[in-house]
Amino acid sequence: MRYAIVIEQAANNFSAYVPDLPGCVATGGTLQEVEQEIRAAIAFHLEGLREDGIPVPLPTSTVEYVELAV
Repeated sequence: MRYAIVIEQAANNFSAYVPDLPGCVATGGTLQEVEQEIRAAIAFHLEGLREDGIPVPLPTSTVEYVELAV
């Protein structure tokens, strides 16, 4: 499965979340670190859902960029 993630830069680190998996979040000091952490968080989140007998949500979010002339 392929889940969309959102990465945001904070004052001193980066944070990431998965729109299709509420509560699935991660932080990291660098982009590379937050990407690694969100991958691990997704795996952990899905494992927890399966263990609890909760259906795994299918990915439905898509990502697009809008370019504007500024």
